[in-house]
Amino acid sequence: MGVFFTSIQSVLVVVLIMILGYVLRKTGWFADTFSKNISKLIKNIALPASIFVAVLNKLTRDKLVGFSSYLIWGIISVVIGYIIAFALVKIMKIRVGRRGVFINAIVNANTIFIGLPLNLALFGDNSMTYFLVYYIINTVSTWAFGVFLISNDDPTKKDQPKEHHKINWKQVLPMPLVGFLVALIFLLLNIPILKVPFISQTLSYVGGLVTPLSLIYIGIVLADAGLKSISFDRDTIVALIGRFILAPVVMIVILMLAMHGGVSLPSMFNQTMIVQSATPMLAVLPILAAEAHGDVKYATNIVTTSTILFIVVIPILMTIVQYI
Repeated sequence: MGVFFTSIQSVLVVVLIMILGYVLRKTGWFADTFSKNISKLIKNIALPASIFVAVLNKLTRDKLVGFSSYLIWGIISVVIGYIIAFALVKIMKIRVGRRGVFINAIVNANTIFIGLPLNLALFGDNSMTYFLVYYIINTVSTWAFGVFLISNDDPTKKDQPKEHHKINWKQVLPMPLVGFLVALIFLLLNIPILKVPFISQTLSYVGGLVTPLSLIYIGIVLADAGLKSISFDRDTIVALIGRFILAPVVMIVILMLAMHGGVSLPSMFNQTMIVQSATPMLAVLPILAAEAHGDVKYATNIVTTSTILFIVVIPILMTIVQYI
């Protein structure tokens, strides 16, 4: 039970900062544009800085081979996740306009605004390297394939010839991922940039903004969405089961098979991958649904419900994880 209560305390830290953002938005402290502003600050400046520092502090050239080998387990889980999600679309007969959102809800997670703060609260800075594994896979999955599915689920183009949607490389390579790639270059070339005190401190301070601002942002999103609008229809319940039960179960099974097959995986890697696989749904789903003339209300509902329910899910999951 010790792990359970420790997890609850870690989650409470996350929840209390989210509540702060929610209350301040409701009381009118934040303007309508504030959430977009801090979202840009987090994604384009703070998170790249945080990742840059983490890579150079936590990785070495000798560890890079091991880091790349971890990617395969996340990739397998994502592929299986897509197969399950596509099967559920057929079985449940999810209607056009919801299908792309539904599949993304099951497979792709909110790694930036909830996944990272949660991981740091649960496991500390030492888990950052393993978080990057999931983040890279999730980012490529979302922007190279997930967005494609939503774009092709436009109900207004149901009877029109399907257009060929090109991959938007600017989204596949967002600034956080660019920060990771630039850090790899510095690492491979053995450039000791973080040994320069003012550079190291500046990047560390800016990177430290990620956790509090991310959680305040989620609180603002919940305030804008409105908790009274939450509903639990069939498609929402199935999507929640997929995100909070099926996705982590798939990850657990994959990691257990790997270990039984003789693959040695660090305990913190296993815990990070499992927890990240059960984080809430992408905060951008309503925006993507709106761009594709999809069911925005449904997208908003599943994002809101999953963000609230993860508070209950994570302590339970952490209790299970300690036995793996």
